[in-house]
Amino acid sequence: MIAYLPQNYTLIHAFRPRPHGLTQAGRPVRRRIFKMAPKLQDFFPADEVAAVKGGLDRPISGLTMDSRRVVPGSLFFALPGLRTDGAAFIDEAINRGAVAVVTQKPVTLPHSKVTFIQVADARATLARVAQRYYRFPDRELEVVGVTGTNGKTTVTHLIKHLLNGDQRVGLIGTVSYDLGTRTVPSYKTTPESLDIFGMLAQMRDAGCRQAVMEVSSHGIDQQRVRGLHFSAVVFTNLTRDHLDYHKSLDAYFEVKSRLFAGGTGAPPRVAVINLDDPHGRQLAEKIPPGVRLVTFGENPAAAVRAEAVNLEFKRSTFRFVWPGGAADVESPLIGRYNVSNLLAALATCCALGGDVAALLPKLRSFKSVAGRMERIEEGQPFNVLVDYAHTDDALQNALGMLRAVTPGRLLVVFGCGGNRDRTKRPLMTRAVQALADFAWATADNPRNEPLAQIFADMKQGVTTPGKITFIDERRRAISLALDAARPGDCLLIAGKGHESYQEFADTVIPFDDRQVVRELIAVKQIKEG
Repeated sequence: MIAYLPQNYTLIHAFRPRPHGLTQAGRPVRRRIFKMAPKLQDFFPADEVAAVKGGLDRPISGLTMDSRRVVPGSLFFALPGLRTDGAAFIDEAINRGAVAVVTQKPVTLPHSKVTFIQVADARATLARVAQRYYRFPDRELEVVGVTGTNGKTTVTHLIKHLLNGDQRVGLIGTVSYDLGTRTVPSYKTTPESLDIFGMLAQMRDAGCRQAVMEVSSHGIDQQRVRGLHFSAVVFTNLTRDHLDYHKSLDAYFEVKSRLFAGGTGAPPRVAVINLDDPHGRQLAEKIPPGVRLVTFGENPAAAVRAEAVNLEFKRSTFRFVWPGGAADVESPLIGRYNVSNLLAALATCCALGGDVAALLPKLRSFKSVAGRMERIEEGQPFNVLVDYAHTDDALQNALGMLRAVTPGRLLVVFGCGGNRDRTKRPLMTRAVQALADFAWATADNPRNEPLAQIFADMKQGVTTPGKITFIDERRRAISLALDAARPGDCLLIAGKGHESYQEFADTVIPFDDRQVVRELIAVKQIKEG
């Protein structure tokens, strides 16, 4: 359980070791608390359990999958992982007060005072138990899931913006988690199932009736949305990414497809799919009976579509056509891919029964999402934008759009993350070389990988050496790009977007592209003055 999710402190107190000399009056109170506490048997049907050592008639104070967050009375899930196995932390969990443990592996010589529950799939079990523990919050909320390689963050924020009215709308995504009464920083695009159901419960209790969430391929494959009831799921697009994990584009697509075909345990009520994307057209043919299909795009066959699209540097306009009519639309979001994002959000709201005529005026007030084509305006005579583009397709879309509306030169600062798909690095460089006048290749989040190795992979995509230079330090690269920019030019700083840090090996340092740009422009203006 993550730190900002509430825990039952009354139960935790009751599970703490009894002090010496506990009064007779204190014992009945303790017994009443235990009697009210949820018990293991409430969450584990017999057909979901492979073996049990110990009793299921045992009260618990909460659920956790992190041994460091175990409190007295916890049920600890020892999950298998890519790097470490949760089974290695069972002893620590017990020492911290766990009263029960869920594991996939048979346990030898178990602790006599702890219940061990062996299951076939610990991650799937965690999702089911979390859903039950938080009293099925997804059944009381209209939950919308958005998946795809690019556009998830913008589309989820657009849907939230359009749906927001008399009632609050929750959000789970890359930038932040809006829980209804408070917003907290995000730590993962699609959190673990325990956190998802806990956050949905907070949204429900805060008065939300709808929730929008980004659903990553990792989240689908690792059962984080197992059993979650979606009112609608949205497919934005699919391009090359995460192949270090999925190994092939076909496998990547298969994982995404599960969300629409019931492969996560429950099919959605509505599937909203981009017909402009070839994988979207393929996915539309796989939608099972009983799931309503709503398509969007510039494709003439799309049910919700854009016609007469006009792209400018500070706005986009198009004719919006839907089954109930047509209207002219204007948005401050720029670029053809943002037209697609706008259509995805509008199609979803239409599918949920929204009043299109009332929704369209709201588009003008939606400026942008943090770190998504975010303009930095500090009085400089050229344009600076910060964007999260970190795949070759995203860079091609961003640079292609900016090329069409930039009167001067198009300059780019970009990098590739460490310990991630190496095959996309030369493709990203090639995309930048094809569309930018000059680029500064630099560090993104190197993590545990040597920057020299990352640069070596990126250099395989160099086609015009005179149009690119490699700079180790990201701040230095941004400074050089600002120095080179002239009136009429456009500088895109790509890759990190909203992120406020850089990852180096086991160290995380503060670094926000937007703040760095503002600081550097201020310093340069002082020097010029």
